[in-house]
Amino acid sequence: MTLLYSILIHLLYLAIWVISPFNPKARLWITGRKHWRRKLQQFRHPGTPVFWFHAASLGEFEQGRPLIEEIKKQKPGCTLVLTFFSPSGYEIRKNYREADLICYLPLDTSYNARTFIRLVRPDAVFFIKYEYWFFYLRFLHTHDIPVYIISAVFRRKQAFFSWYARWFRNKLRFVRHFFLQDHTSAGLLQSIGFHNFTISGDTRFDRVKALTVSAGNIAVAQAFASGSFCLVAGSTWPRDEEILARFINAADEEIKMILAPHEIDQNHISRLTSRIKKKYLLFSEAVDKTHSGYQVLIIDNIGMLSSLYQYGQLAYIGGGFGAGIHNILEPAANGLPVIFGPNYHRFREAVDLIKTGSAFSINNYEELKNTIHILMHDRQKHAECSRIASRYVTENTGATQKIMKKVFA
Repeated sequence: MTLLYSILIHLLYLAIWVISPFNPKARLWITGRKHWRRKLQQFRHPGTPVFWFHAASLGEFEQGRPLIEEIKKQKPGCTLVLTFFSPSGYEIRKNYREADLICYLPLDTSYNARTFIRLVRPDAVFFIKYEYWFFYLRFLHTHDIPVYIISAVFRRKQAFFSWYARWFRNKLRFVRHFFLQDHTSAGLLQSIGFHNFTISGDTRFDRVKALTVSAGNIAVAQAFASGSFCLVAGSTWPRDEEILARFINAADEEIKMILAPHEIDQNHISRLTSRIKKKYLLFSEAVDKTHSGYQVLIIDNIGMLSSLYQYGQLAYIGGGFGAGIHNILEPAANGLPVIFGPNYHRFREAVDLIKTGSAFSINNYEELKNTIHILMHDRQKHAECSRIASRYVTENTGATQKIMKKVFA
């Protein structure tokens, strides 16, 4: 199995290399890993404790961010190394100021893992949520370097719990401690003989709660939404935008929409604006314009979505008509009822918020229209949904401190 795994890893690299001339993300994935040894050899730190965090992409980084910043706060002299697997994480956070070194994770081969770890010399390693890279985990375990998986989630369909699971379960034996999000994950680990876990919760709650406190003022959005019932639609994809455009085109002027698509390249923005028949405003062109008369504000940049929810009364989160919904905790932390598409069942917070009545799954345009109409015109129901959503986030905070106490006791 180890030989087969090694072959598959090299085939993965070959496949990405082949498509890289035609795919921008694949090209970044390849070029970003060039000269990684030189970068690490030039990295110097003053002999302080080194903590290595690894995130698959941007979402996992945001999940681990509260712990990163708490470690830097409590251990101000430490050295922090941050790696990413995906360009969508690295390219956006490559200048993150709390990390002393940020780079792509080299391909998981025996040589790469051994070389990387010998150059970085971490005192402790934190993998966020998942990413069980065999050679890295084995080399860390061999050299008695503790590995912690934080905000971990396990599901019955994962290879760890299958009939052919022996090799995959051995990877779990390289982990010092699992910090789990829920009791279901704990039960699954126990069922295969693992008891080195703590049910600490999800560090994303700590992150989104902090964001509501530190959210910056966005003058354009504030002026645009002022005095209106505003729907903030975040991380939308074309299928989401199809029904959102249909809704706003038919809506009266008492509702406004802030629309932040997941993709913001010029072609996507052009396709999006072609769907909208109401008067719209691009954020990039909004500074010197009056905001009166516009019903849609389109956010054609990255990085401000979490601060936009403060200007809304209701949120729509994209992805539910595709692979799965994006972050619904940010609007919930701001007290917004949340609407999303039908593919949400893998996301515990979505299931929880639907059970509490503060989130709503829709399958089509008619359901979207009816849900918005109810929440817009039934003030008592809207207020109750808002209170429940905010309370849900508050009640689930605290994972970061639980991890800190266990790791650094």
